[in-house]
Order: sequence, then C-alpha cells, then structure tokens
Amino acid sequence: MVNPSPDRGGESTGPHILPNEMENDLDKRVATPPPAPASSDVITDVVGDFGIWQLRTILIIFLCKIPAAWFMACIIFTGPELYPGSEFTCDTSYMTSSSNSSFSVSDNQCYIRDELTGTSSECEQFTYVSSFDSLIMQFNLVCLRDIFVAWTQYWHLFGVLVGGVVGTKMMLGISPRSTYCVGAVAQILCGVVTGYARDFSLHCAFRCLSAVCCAIMFTAGQAIFVDITAGMHRIGAIILYDTFWSIGVILLPGLSSFFNSWSLIYVGITFPTVMLILLLYWTPDSPRWLLRHAVNRFSIDNVEEIVREGAAINDRSFKIPPDFRMQLEQLSERLKTQPPLAPWRELWKGKRAKTHMVAAHLALAFFVINFMGMLLNIRSFGRDYLVPNTIAMGFSEIIGCFLALHFALKHNKWKWQCAGVFNILAGILGCMGWIFTNADSMDADLKVSLWMIIATIPKAAVSCAQSMILACMNELMPANKKQLFVFSVVTWARVWLLSAPFFNVLKKIDTAMSLTSYCVFSILGGICTSLLLTPRTSVSPVVPHLEPSNKKEQSPLNAPVWTVESDVNNTRL
Repeated sequence: MVNPSPDRGGESTGPHILPNEMENDLDKRVATPPPAPASSDVITDVVGDFGIWQLRTILIIFLCKIPAAWFMACIIFTGPELYPGSEFTCDTSYMTSSSNSSFSVSDNQCYIRDELTGTSSECEQFTYVSSFDSLIMQFNLVCLRDIFVAWTQYWHLFGVLVGGVVGTKMMLGISPRSTYCVGAVAQILCGVVTGYARDFSLHCAFRCLSAVCCAIMFTAGQAIFVDITAGMHRIGAIILYDTFWSIGVILLPGLSSFFNSWSLIYVGITFPTVMLILLLYWTPDSPRWLLRHAVNRFSIDNVEEIVREGAAINDRSFKIPPDFRMQLEQLSERLKTQPPLAPWRELWKGKRAKTHMVAAHLALAFFVINFMGMLLNIRSFGRDYLVPNTIAMGFSEIIGCFLALHFALKHNKWKWQCAGVFNILAGILGCMGWIFTNADSMDADLKVSLWMIIATIPKAAVSCAQSMILACMNELMPANKKQLFVFSVVTWARVWLLSAPFFNVLKKIDTAMSLTSYCVFSILGGICTSLLLTPRTSVSPVVPHLEPSNKKEQSPLNAPVWTVESDVNNTRL
C-alpha cells in the first residue's frame, strides 16, 4: 500500500481554502512521520541491513557450499576414464576352453569372441595397470563407465531434491542453526561410509544420503543469513551464495591430486566439514525463527542476546531502544499471529500470475539441468584436460554470479530480460560446436580450447540466470504467496535435475551432441526468463480521504497499487 503523505501537486503554500476540520487533520498527517516499511522491525532497526556481524555470518555459512560442490563433482576424479590396452586388459584366464578353441579380445577390451563358433560374450574379469585406484576399478565397470557415472550421479541429485524438502520441513520445528548442525554431523558419517563402501548399491545409497545432508546444510544456512540481512544486501548474498560452490569446484582438482584412491578422496572432502561445526560458535541462529517459536521468556532472552551481540559488532548499540525487550515480545506475538500462507492454487491468480508460474518453473528447470550437466560434460573433452577444464568451469560460474549481481543492481528494471538475452546468445554460440566435430587435422590442444570457449560462455550465462532467479523470483508474487512459490519452483526444478547426468551419454554419438543439448536448454531458459517482469512499485504517495483538487491527482498513476516487497525471508531452498 502507498503510505499517506502531503499533497505533491505543486499548489501554492499560501492560506488553505479547506474547512478547518480538514485542514487540522491534514496538518496532523504532515507532522506525523511516515511509518516504517512492512518488512522493518526492531531487529533490523538495531543491527542494520548489513554490517560486520552479517558479513562474518555469511562467510561462515557460505563455506558449506564447498563440500557440497565436492560431493557433487567428485565423480569426475573418483571415476576417471581408463584407456583400454594400456591401463586395463581383459583377463581371459577365468574361461575354460578346450584345446581346439581360440579366443580374441576386442580393441576396447570389453568383449571376447570365440573364433570357432563366432559368438561373443562380455568380459567379466580385468587386469588393471593404473596407479590410481578408481571407483571404476573397484566395481569392474570399465565397460559401463558412462552408465555408471550417470547412475551414481542420479542418486546424488535425488539426495539434493530430498534434502531440500527435508531441510525445509525440519525447520518447521527445529531452528535453522540446529538443522545446520544435524546436517553437518550426518554428512561426516555418511561421507566416510560412502568412501569405504565395497558394494555398488551401498555406495549409491550413501552417496544419496551424503547429498541429503549437504542440501540440509545449505538450506538451513541460507535461512539464517536471509533472516539477518535486508534490502539489496540480502539479494546480493543469495546471488553470491553459489560463488563458494564454484570455489569448491576450482579447489577439487588440487584436493584430488593428493590422493591415489577414490576412498581417500571421499575422506578428504568429508572431514573439512568438522571445521564448519566448530565455526558454528560464531554463527547466530535465526532471530525471527526463535521469536516465532518462542514458548517462554528464555527464548526471548536468547534473541535479545543475539541481537545485542550483532549491534555491538556492528557498532550500533546506540540503536537499542529503552523498551527493547518489550518490542521483541511484541514482534514475537506478531510473528505468531501472521495470517496463513495462500494455497498453491492461488499462485495462478493475479496479473501475469500464470505467465510467471509457467515461465519461472520452466526457466529454473532448464538452468539447473545445465548448471550440473555442463560441469560433468567436460569429461567428454578428454581425461588429459580435466584439471584445466574444471577450473575454467568454476571461474565461469563465478563470473556469471557477479553478472547477475550487476544486472540486479544496475539494471533492476530489465534484469530478467538482460539475463534472458544473455542466455539466448550464449546458447546460440554453444551450438556452433559442430564446426569442430570433423576438424580431424586441427591440433588437439587447440580443438579442446575452442570447445571450452564455447562451453564456458553458456556456463557463465546459466550461472547468471540461475542465481538471479533464486534470489529475485520472490519479487514476482505478493507477500503471502512468496514462500510457497519459491518452494514450488525450486522443488520442480530439482525433480527435472535428475535427468541431467543422462544427457552426457549423448557424447557417444558426438561430442557436440551433449553440448548442443545443454545449449538448447539455455536458449529455452533464456526465452522463459525474458517473460518475467517484476511488478512496478508506486513512487507517488497520495493523501487518502481527500478529493483531488486538479486533474493531475486524478491520474491512475497516482492511484494506490499493490507492491512487492524487495525484502524476503523465505528463499530457503
């Protein structure tokens, strides 16, 4: 709603011709300061939108994205491709053959052919000559590597889907900080078991559970820093959340180089989470969650201690009012009596609501498939280039996040269209990979470099759009629809994310085929993103209950309109 304010039509400031009663009433409204925004309360007034306290908390929580990235992308280094003939050969000693039978092994070492009968069978036993003990060797899956990688990655992404839902539901009764701690402890246990599982089904099961724990951690962590920040600082924090994911991707090749076994890599990516648990000492809980679930005076005492600490670190202790405790109790009562959220069917009602629902759901689905799939797709460019290609992908993701922040801050009115057009152009560029498919005479290093150039630009575009949607899609709905809208869009996208690993199998047809499929998704996601439009807010307040004195005041541009608050507290997934 538009706040009441004195008339701004440009009339003379001389004597009024209004009746005395109306004139006195107008004077009172002029003298009364405008009310604070609906999203402002005593906590924001005391600690501020952003400060050293929020920055410290954000940096600590951002660290949880690093092990999450490691668990997602570790398959690149725990299950690398093995070269047939030089690193593994089919061992035919297990076969019982008569003296008049002879066998030959295929070039890829996967099939054995009986020269007398002409029948072929799959090789069941292999001899390995590799210095690295990989998952492929552990489960004898050298001939089914691509399917194996897609299958184990499927279970990881299924864990991310389940973890986001479980983390959100846990926070209905458990505080975000406690939820974060539960996820961290469980992730350490599941990660170690995953690394030492000697059964393929058991490995997939605990890889799924590890992903559940990672998703619980970054879901609860985001709920904390979203609650203690406000304004554009909150949007910036959500956008930059994925930069630490990218830092994890960049660090993974270096971490993997210290180990010669896939089991040790899992141990190496698991135990840094112990540091995250220790850093919880300097991580506050969500103050508004505590107030919403306060049951006695000790709960209010805990919130008061948290806010006073934040004010002291931010050098804002002078902002603490004399009736601070009373205002916290009043805020607690307001939070407990908030109206219920709108049902899901209400999300489709309203101006442009259907367009926003369809476009947002489709756009994020396309982008999360690309975000995960394109990183795994670098394996199709060759094992010798995994390290530089992984690092290049990580940096392109970081560039995309900062581009999203630039669009949100400098081109806020058309930020959706900027991100959408960027993805359309980058996707068209990525589809040009077919040019290098038949360039057999081209130098191998140059060919891979060109592949990576046309792959990293769409990757940056996808990272830009995905970060912007996650941070700003709440602007598309009124306040009572925000939380359910965000939950619906993110959960829907993560369901479709399960298909991402299987698109990489298209590289068996052609290297350009898998990359082209992702670039087509970028184009489609860019089109959907361009259809989004944040509702405009009114900047011309009017005086209620007064008849307009001229035609300018009768303009519909001065009429009250519903607005969307830029501060949100429900983008938890």
